[in-house]
Amino acid sequence: MGRAQTVRQVELRVLDGPNLYFTKPAIKLTLAVPGWLEASEERVWAAAEAAGLTAGRAPPGRGRGVRAGSPAERTVRNRPGRPRTEARRRFVARAAIGLVRELAASTGTNLAVRCRPGPEPDQIVVAYPWRRRGSAEGLGRETAELFALALDRRRPFPRLLREAAARLGRVDPGPAPVVSDPSVPVVAVTGTNGKTTTVRLLAYLGMTAGRAVAYSSTDGVYLNGRLVEEGDYSGFGGAARALAQPDVELAVLETARGGILLRGIGTLHNDVAVVTNVSADHLGLHGIRTLDQLAEVKSTITRITRPGGWDVLNGDDPRVLGMRRFSRGRPWLFSVDHDHPAIRTALADGGRATTVFDGALAVLTPGRSPHALLPLEDVPLTLAGISTHNIQNAMAAASAGLAIGLPERAVIRGLRSFVLDEDSNPGRANLYELDGRVIVLDYAHNEAGMRGMIEICRGVRRPGAEIWLGFCTAGDRTNQILHDLGYTAARGADHVAIAELLHYLRGRDRRDLVERLQAGALDGGAADVPVFEDEMHALLWMLGSSKAGDVLAVTALVQRPEVFALMRERGAARVGPKRVRQLVRRARPRTVTSAR
Repeated sequence: MGRAQTVRQVELRVLDGPNLYFTKPAIKLTLAVPGWLEASEERVWAAAEAAGLTAGRAPPGRGRGVRAGSPAERTVRNRPGRPRTEARRRFVARAAIGLVRELAASTGTNLAVRCRPGPEPDQIVVAYPWRRRGSAEGLGRETAELFALALDRRRPFPRLLREAAARLGRVDPGPAPVVSDPSVPVVAVTGTNGKTTTVRLLAYLGMTAGRAVAYSSTDGVYLNGRLVEEGDYSGFGGAARALAQPDVELAVLETARGGILLRGIGTLHNDVAVVTNVSADHLGLHGIRTLDQLAEVKSTITRITRPGGWDVLNGDDPRVLGMRRFSRGRPWLFSVDHDHPAIRTALADGGRATTVFDGALAVLTPGRSPHALLPLEDVPLTLAGISTHNIQNAMAAASAGLAIGLPERAVIRGLRSFVLDEDSNPGRANLYELDGRVIVLDYAHNEAGMRGMIEICRGVRRPGAEIWLGFCTAGDRTNQILHDLGYTAARGADHVAIAELLHYLRGRDRRDLVERLQAGALDGGAADVPVFEDEMHALLWMLGSSKAGDVLAVTALVQRPEVFALMRERGAARVGPKRVRQLVRRARPRTVTSAR
């Protein structure tokens, strides 16, 4: 096996802000290490020992080869394990840590290093902080080369190390990190669902309190409610653009999974962190394959909260609740269950909570009776109390607003006046009435979002009416997520249809995507699942096939402006808070059961 096959640099990524590995800018080096994984146990141990990367008990018949005082000392303690086993990969990861430390020390740098298994079976990920980009990237390249040569053992490792250090000494150090250290209060918001709605509401609460508010989201960067720059700015660049707006007094930053993994968080600190939930979405991308790994990524914002700040966490989501163990801020939980055990624990630790108590949003503080803010029915975001996920979004935003120091009266006034329409919250639970039908437009692109949209449909459906649902999603979801989305849609609606997103296949075959969604819907009990070329055609089919009184829902992920234009063209009426309450009261006499 040649050197290129022994170790190969897969990716050298510069993370400009706090990230999954460190709370400061870092380098993420992904290495394919098939040579180290497939070699015999004796060869791997000998290579690690010769490089000074072993310590502790050696395999039978071997001595101890660690150099006293080496930065790698005590890095590797266990035996290498059999080839192609998880034990071997973990041994190799520890050896890689020792090698990077040894190389950094040879240049006079004491470096923190972390390593973990990579996204593929033959890969590992090495991460370390950086202060100068050129030097840090050079260290990554030399690490890949040196790790290959260490296994090859054709030349003495000390000589290889000296040569690598000499090359690093000639590298231009390059620029320093440019991540922002804000002087204004910052609220970072992450989660799988509800990020954008929570960001919009929180920004609105800040403006209601008279603050100049900049926020970044998947729709763009806004200043005091005015669009400054359109596009998906839920990452590092969005934070920088929001904070660069003139006279900003409060920044609210949507912080998506992709941004954290690809470039890091756009600020060194936040004053309040908000985590809405963790649900199955975007799994299988960038090495994140499980919900626990996804939760670890999203917890990054709680690890950079200022010590005197607050971490606002969804107590109803076990993975979000588990973030308390590593968060730096004080706990502020929100839950629809006022008697949640975690709330009692948080209060005992000096934290706070927001919950539903006697039909009202209420704040709980240690040693005091629940303090009611306003009746749940008076919060338009909750759709008269029928939308659980929007109740949680309201609690999250209210908690963060109070935590950042907004006056309570302004928070209450903002909760009363923020409405779910195409102006204030486009594409999220926008309701219309047209020809006796209720139309629900929502961004329900995953299973959790779908359940939330179905809950709304059932909450406004009058007795005897049917639910029609046109749904879609992008192709970069796992097969299981696609199946579950179709299954959930069919279980919640009487009629379902698929609307294709041809510009969001993201590498997946068009027919494969449709067939997996259809299979899920058929398993959910749907008798027929028609397919339409886009969301508009699916909506037009539902309008023509349904009857007065039915509820029609569409997941308008791409054609949101076109749907809004159709509603205006046909004279549809926006469903405001007063009408929502009427629809909900009309629907309540009916016992809510599963559609199937």
